[in-house]
Amino acid sequence: MPKIERPFFPIVYVRGYAMTKDEIVQTTSTPYMGFEAGSTKIRQAQDGSIVKFVFESPLVRLMKDYGYRDVYASGAEQPDKLPARSVVIHRYYDEADPAFGGGKAPSIPEAAAALGRRIAQLRDSVCGNDAAARKAFKVYLVAHSMGGLICRCLLQNPEVASAEVRAMVDKVFTYATPHNGIELGGINVPSFLSMNDMNNFSRPVMAKYLKVAKDKANTLGDSGFPPERFFCLVGTNSRDYAVAHGLSSLAVGQMSDGLVRIENAYVAGAPRAFVHRSHSGYFGIVNSEEGYQNLARFLFGDLCATGRLDIEALPFPPEIERARKAGKKIESSYYVEATVAPRGAYTYDLTARTKAQESAVRRQYSELFDQDGNLIRNARSPTLFTVFLDTSKITAGSEVAFSIELAVSNAGYEVDGALFLKQHIPGEYLFRDTLVLFAKQDDAGDWKLRYVWADDRWATGPKSEADVIELGKKAIGIQQQSPSAFAIPLESSKGFRASLCIALSAWA
Repeated sequence: MPKIERPFFPIVYVRGYAMTKDEIVQTTSTPYMGFEAGSTKIRQAQDGSIVKFVFESPLVRLMKDYGYRDVYASGAEQPDKLPARSVVIHRYYDEADPAFGGGKAPSIPEAAAALGRRIAQLRDSVCGNDAAARKAFKVYLVAHSMGGLICRCLLQNPEVASAEVRAMVDKVFTYATPHNGIELGGINVPSFLSMNDMNNFSRPVMAKYLKVAKDKANTLGDSGFPPERFFCLVGTNSRDYAVAHGLSSLAVGQMSDGLVRIENAYVAGAPRAFVHRSHSGYFGIVNSEEGYQNLARFLFGDLCATGRLDIEALPFPPEIERARKAGKKIESSYYVEATVAPRGAYTYDLTARTKAQESAVRRQYSELFDQDGNLIRNARSPTLFTVFLDTSKITAGSEVAFSIELAVSNAGYEVDGALFLKQHIPGEYLFRDTLVLFAKQDDAGDWKLRYVWADDRWATGPKSEADVIELGKKAIGIQQQSPSAFAIPLESSKGFRASLCIALSAWA
């Protein structure tokens, strides 16, 4: 009997929405329903030449890297004696294909109920009658687009599946799911638009099948499923989504993946990452290296790192400061950019929130400070990232290492209601640098942290005794808030001050 051993539980893949009959037939005609689709992306090499980068697909990578296998043999799905490291495709669209079913697409609750039955069948196939194995059995749900809503319906709607089945779900990973609905031209899809089941993405309809209030569509409600075990991968490339000859991207607009707006693509309280990929297609989020690297670390990693920026001082340029002191009303907003990548990464980032990709964090000055420049109580300190890491994949030394590109810039000043343009200097940053963090657990299980500002020195260069002392002093200078939380000071000669609060925690 296959051994059920964390973290290598079976994976159930749930595909996204197919609008037309042709799309449904195309979907049901493939064994893996898109999960096998890889990509060949073009990038520029160090010498300036253009080369291809082959990403085989998340399915093939899971097989290569972690020993997973599919459940097909002799032209059919195997009904029993499946290994724990199996990838199962939830083929809920089969019944919508006249070749396999009645030709009618299932509703979200119907697809979710079928998913619950599939999970129960999978437990029987893997565990048989072994009581210990059945007790230890869990699954991972990995879903694209509408598939994430089917997973949430399973978890949140008690009419769909039993508590026993819902308890078998250990983690959920969604690619580009419209967790708060889809908006066209800034308007949520109306509930009366039932053509081709488009009303599945209307918030009032979502609230019904997810069992939440209308204004809480992007929450897990009373499901009891921990939000920290629900990962949302958010796409930020609206330009390369070619569906409907680009009309979808045009209707949805910027700050989206071409179909789902960034602000609607995550569950409240859940970890999320932002990658410059479109909703689907050649530049799609599922068939991307960025997607796979986040997926593998979330499912199989053992360390979670979260970064929050506590801004302490936001200086004004001299002329703006003079206007403020003269009693004029100053309004301004700021972009906070953060890009995180682990050591060894060359072709991907785990998350990137940047102005160029229209995904930077934006904060109004008034959300942080009063008119006199005093930090207000309950200032909206932005969480910049939550990334998952795998200490078994350390590529050098004995420390986990990852870089954080940080930048803070002004989005514009208003003086007494008028834009201040005369002295505006484009690209003038209040702070910009690359922080490299090295983390290691001691024998007591506590994390030790050291860091290097990589814009000033080599992060991996040889360390002289003086370097070690300098790094030691820097590490000592970190305000350690708990055995696994640290506050790293940030400052610039312009007067910007902040603390980057890093929290490290075990993940399984």
